[in-house]
This record gives sequence, structure tokens and C-alpha cells, in this order.
Amino acid sequence: MNLRNVAIIAHVDHGKTTLVDRLLQQSGTYRENQRQVERAMDSNDLERERGITILAKATSVLWNDFRLNIVDTPGHADFGGEVERILNMVDGALVLVDAAEGPLPQTKFVVSKALKMGLKPIVVINKVDRPDARAVEVVNEVFDLFAALDATDDQLDFPILYGSAKEGWMAEKLEGPKDQGMKPLFDLIVRHVKPPTVEEGPFRLLGTILEANPYLGRIVTGRISSGTARSNQNVKVLDHDGKLIETGRITKLLAFRGLERVPVDEAEAGDIVAIAGLPNATVAHTICDPVVEVPIQAQPIDPPTLAMTFRVNDSPLAGTEGSKVTGRMIRDRLLREAEGNVALRVRESDDKDSMEVAGRGELQLGILIETMRREGFELSVSRPKVLLRRADNGDLQEPIEEVVIDVDDIHSGIVVQKMAERKAEMIELRPSGGGRVRLVFYAPTRGLIGYQGELLTDTRGTAIMNRLYHAYAPFKGEIQGRRNGVLISNEQGDAVAYAMWKLEDRGPMMIEPGWKVYRGMIVGEHTRDNDLEINVLKGKQLTNIRTTSKDEAVRLTPPIRMSLEKALAYIEDDELVEVTPKSIRLRKKLLDANDRKKDERTREAEGV
Repeated sequence: MNLRNVAIIAHVDHGKTTLVDRLLQQSGTYRENQRQVERAMDSNDLERERGITILAKATSVLWNDFRLNIVDTPGHADFGGEVERILNMVDGALVLVDAAEGPLPQTKFVVSKALKMGLKPIVVINKVDRPDARAVEVVNEVFDLFAALDATDDQLDFPILYGSAKEGWMAEKLEGPKDQGMKPLFDLIVRHVKPPTVEEGPFRLLGTILEANPYLGRIVTGRISSGTARSNQNVKVLDHDGKLIETGRITKLLAFRGLERVPVDEAEAGDIVAIAGLPNATVAHTICDPVVEVPIQAQPIDPPTLAMTFRVNDSPLAGTEGSKVTGRMIRDRLLREAEGNVALRVRESDDKDSMEVAGRGELQLGILIETMRREGFELSVSRPKVLLRRADNGDLQEPIEEVVIDVDDIHSGIVVQKMAERKAEMIELRPSGGGRVRLVFYAPTRGLIGYQGELLTDTRGTAIMNRLYHAYAPFKGEIQGRRNGVLISNEQGDAVAYAMWKLEDRGPMMIEPGWKVYRGMIVGEHTRDNDLEINVLKGKQLTNIRTTSKDEAVRLTPPIRMSLEKALAYIEDDELVEVTPKSIRLRKKLLDANDRKKDERTREAEGV
């Protein structure tokens, strides 16, 4: 069988998963009477809810005499670790670009990795049916991007297809024909992507994707570099230094056939397969024949830039909503996650009662917390903090991100002002058509924590922000945090509507009547810059006199709704987010007011 291995690269929401749907449908993968699922590759609940790809996945389609192994990759920069590994498995890349938005940061990030590895890209201009499409300009932008990333002459001579994955057609010309469906894309992949490079020697495979299966145990997916893999074959596992991790045998060899994984007896070099039966093998390990001594070198992964502390939930309501509440359970779950996700780093914190988890961004860590709460975990997490480092000359350095903001003309002033307050440096300002401008900044990661919500408020929900890790640079100095204090409950019980109504002039609430509150829990935002303790349990004093003024109706202003990402961005260093399967609450680290005052005095004495 003639093989072609290809990855689909694109920015978030440019149509990768929809394109894979059309390739599966038009290659005859589905039976005539088979139910077809929209966004078939987004198999995870969170992926479907948010409309983003989080985990890289492989599929396979037949086209004439060729088997095309297609890898769908995430489009969000926070999950870039998935993409960096995937490029080891493929020999070509489809660079999918939105005909209106053009190449955005994630496209640039992955394309730079792909070009360094020598992959020859195919450029697909998607969504040409959009009313604001500008396909010809976007092609020029893609060429400029490739040139800026030091592409070779061969790579710059890329083929281009235009089309709409949603409508199910691709063509070499912008105007069509549209009646050939995806045939031009299939034919181009067969012609342009070179066959897999097969090395001489015994069986070797580099682990690229890892998952846990309740029946088969750990499953490692990768491409066979050399030799043949057989079911029940004895193998060993080497790490990147060549150290032996374990020996064992392949209990199950699975090949990709459409959306299914089918057990096979053997697989040849160049094919992408999944292997079960090795409990300690993980990503970047080489699975090989016992005679092999030299491992396959893995692609280096960019470092994490943000860290959060995960600890046991010790609030008065602990254990009332979740089933997994102990420190040991949280620790084991995080270590298990770090095994399969190379962009995450987990270590025990200095005080031994919590774990520090470092990742690429707020979204990546937010997805991990959301997954854990759905599994029944209760935990409390700290504010994300940026990972600083010392340069060779002893200077303190912090991570800087490239930020691209598309916004309406009338709102550009407030965006530039807010970014300047956050120590960002503007690199570019240019019109992007339709009364909008594109602003490009280099901004410290510290300043961007919590900015997404503020940006949407400032621009009435019209701005689109994309971020990407750029480099470490000298520390930029102090950045002002949240300007408002919080309202803190000073009693434990059920919140009362009358008390909340009387306290409305102190600031907006974050709770509703009847919600359980406890001492030290944050129940609202103060209108001033200091914290204020309030009593939301105090009921109305009843008398036996009835007058119209006594019987005023209690009409409460709707509370501030806190999603997980919003809560993580909102809290300060002395606060925590309490996460349970049913609730997200904000609280002070120290629940007792006297303890908080003591801590404040201590910090002042130390000059912190």
C-alpha cells in the first residue's frame, strides 16, 4: 500500500476539523447507512462544548491506491506542545488559512517548526465563501510569512488550493469548479507529499501521542521509522539519552482505518500505529527491537511560562460535593496528566502540601482543572504566576508574548492605552479591512493575565485577541493588578436576599440568595480599593406593624457570573479559587480575619 502521512496545521477556528469531516465523507470512509457526526475528530466533551481541538488525533482514509494518514492538530497556542510532537510523524503539512483573517500567531508558530524540519507545505485558503474574504491578499501574506521564517526556495514554491470545507469543495482557482468536491486536495496530497522516509535496520518507533484505555492500559501512538512491528513481539523502551526504561511485548498492535482503530498482526515502516502493552512507555520514548541501542531524537519542546499551585480544598464546605478530595488523589492525577502532556511540568511545592503545575497558558491549565472537576475532584488553585528566570549575567528575565488584536477602528485607542499600562510594546498597526485594524504587541505574560475579559468589555465584544510565546526578555517592572477590593463574608450559613439587597451599594455580588457561604469566602466586588467584611446572613427584623414602606419588594441586581477562566484571572495572590464538581467559589487563602491582618503586618515588616 502506498502511504502518505500529513498533518493539518491552522490557527484556532480556521476549519481544520470540518476539513477532516469532508475528507472522511468523500473518501468513502462511512457506509451509506452510517450516522455521520459533525466534527468527528473532536471526540472529547470539552472540545465539543468549546468548539476547539485540544488533543491531537490521527485518522486514515483510502484514496485510489493510497492510504492517507491524516493528523488533526490543535489550533490554540496553549496546546502547542501537542503540535510540536506531531510533526515527527508526518512528511507533509496542509497549512489551512482563513480567507478573511489571514495567517495568525498559531499558524506562524507551527509553520516555523514545520519548515525547520524540512516539510514541504500545501497552502489551503479556506472559507472563500465568507463575505469579507480577501483570498489573493491572504496568499501574499502567507508567502511573506514563509519568507520571514527562512523557508527554502523549494518550500516557497508551494501549491495553493482555494475552497470551503463547510461547503465541501476545493479547487486550484478561486472561482472553482466546485463540482469536484475534495478530489483536487486528495490528488495534490498524493502528488506533493513525499512517501514516508524508511530507515534501514530493526523495528524502531518514537512515541508521539499517549492515552489511557480502560481495557488495554497505556496506548502509545507513533510512526514506525524502520523495520516491522508485529503483535506479541518482544521490545524494549529507551528514553532520549538511551537509558533502558523497560522491556516487554506488544500485546496489541492497532492501525488507523477511518475513525476506527483496528487490530493488525503486523505493520510496515512508515505507517502510523498505536501500541499497547508497555506500562511505562511515554511520549518521546523510543520503542524498539531488543538489539537497538540508539534512540530516535525527539523534537525539543518550548518551555512552560505559567505556573499554578493545586492544593487540597480545606474550606468549611470541603467534601460536600466531590468524591476525590485527598491530596494523594490530586497528586496521582496530576502526575498521570504530566506523563502524557509534554507541555506540562508537575512538581511538589516547597511546603509539601500542594503541587505546582506549569504550562503554556491560562487556557491549558483551565482545561486541566475543568477535566478534573468533571472527574469528581475537589481542589483549590492559586492565581497563575509567571515563571521568571535568571540570565547568564544575573539579570531577571520574564516571558514575553506576541499579541495580535483585531479590533474596530473606534476602539483601537483604549486597547493601545490598556496595553501600554500593561508594559506592552506596539510593533505594528495596520488596517485589516471592513473598518477594523490589526494591532501587534510584544507584551509580558504577567500583564496579560486577566486581560481577555477587560478587552471584550472595552471593545463591546468585538475584539479578537491571539497570543503566542515569543521569548524571554529583561523584567519590565511592576504592573498594576486588580483595582477593586472584594466583599468577604464574616459568617457561615445560607445567604439571605434581604441582607444582600441592603449591601448592594457596597458593590456587585457574586452569589445568589440561598447559596451556602462561609467565613473568608469572597461574595462580591467592593466599589473601593480595600477589602470589606460583610454579613450576608442578616434577615429582616420582623415587627407586628405593617406599612407600605415596611413591605418593600426585594429586587436584586443579577450577580457577576464567574466562569473558571474568569475566576482564575480575577483573584489576587492572597486568594484561591475553590473548584468542585458543582461549584466555583472564590475565597481568601487565610479564612480568619485576624490571621489575614497578622500576615499583612508580617509582610509589611519584611518589606514584601
